[in-house]
Amino acid sequence: MQQPASNFAQTSSSADDLYDVVVVGGGPSGATAADDLARSGRRVLLLDKGGRIKPCGGAIPPRAMKDFNLPESLLKARVQSARMISPSDISVDMPIKGGYVGMVDREDFDEWLRARAEEHGATRITGQYEKIVRDGSPYPIVQYRMGATHDDIGQVRARLVIGADGALSAVGRQEVPGGDKLRYVFAYHEIIKTPQDDASGEAAKRCEIYYRGTLSPDFYAWVFPHGDTMSVGTGSAKKGFSLKGSVLSLRATIGLDKMETIRREGAPIPMKPLKRWDNGKDVVLAGDAAGVVAPASGEGIYYAMLGGRLSADAAEAFLATGNAKSLATARKRFMKLHGRVFWILGIMQYFWYSSDKRRESFVKICKDPDVQRLTWESYMNKELVRQDPMAHIRIFFKDLGHLLRIAPSS
Repeated sequence: MQQPASNFAQTSSSADDLYDVVVVGGGPSGATAADDLARSGRRVLLLDKGGRIKPCGGAIPPRAMKDFNLPESLLKARVQSARMISPSDISVDMPIKGGYVGMVDREDFDEWLRARAEEHGATRITGQYEKIVRDGSPYPIVQYRMGATHDDIGQVRARLVIGADGALSAVGRQEVPGGDKLRYVFAYHEIIKTPQDDASGEAAKRCEIYYRGTLSPDFYAWVFPHGDTMSVGTGSAKKGFSLKGSVLSLRATIGLDKMETIRREGAPIPMKPLKRWDNGKDVVLAGDAAGVVAPASGEGIYYAMLGGRLSADAAEAFLATGNAKSLATARKRFMKLHGRVFWILGIMQYFWYSSDKRRESFVKICKDPDVQRLTWESYMNKELVRQDPMAHIRIFFKDLGHLLRIAPSS
């Protein structure tokens, strides 16, 4: 999508200029919150620093397409299977029956969401959030820096601030208790040209996920198709582990080291929701700033957009009633919907990703038809599958068997 000229205007607003909501951060979460609020008639400012593309495999489920009214044109590829690759190079293919995983390029996807919010009435400003200033007024001032060198200061007053400014959220660290204690991994990927032979073959419809300690000691590495390009990346929370070296090694191993590199991106990715998303007064967090990326899988786009929507709903309630307790409903609703899944995935990551021996067993588990079916149904619909309790029981006993086989002898 072509960026409107207004996107690049370093516009300054007076502190006497009152907005209902200032949304800090223009990723999927912030753009969704701004769009929802603008559609409801609220006066919204979307403050985005611009010039940054988040490292992300770009996977989104069909549920996201439906819930957030996303056009098919945003998809660069429709993945039909995932290939899980163990430390010993055993491959397990997990075909997706009755659905797909959509793949987007964050450069185009995020801009489309921001432009949609603008089309529905949100004001966009390109600037770097600096701080919230309180001067005795009931409404805080959001201060930001503009220009190529960030020397110019702009400020605007808001009834409410939504912090959607990423895993190292300045809004969260400054305003929300515990906002400086977010757990995260570092992610790094390279967007490269797709080999001509892979552009129209099976590889164009398949994700590859590498569970190998040399590529990530506590997460995984990936190759995700994006049509004419692909994302090759990895993540880890281990200090000193070379993410760039890991991607270099992976590309060489699978024959992608000679392909043109279009861009390189790195950023922290949260792995656990914060215990609190609001300051009890006039700030609420959303998306990565709130920690809503799924453990084990690292999936974040759908959860970010949902978090943005729930924060927008909480903002609406706050603006309508003036009751700051309404802001806490964003987290409560999210955790009611997905808290159990996040808890299960967190246990999975802690246990199965802790050694190559366990990774080997994990990949073997992925051969099971019940595991494959329930995994994809849960992923595509974003709900725990409850219709088939016997399948869950079968999986429990199969997992128990794998656990017993890898447990150290006493």
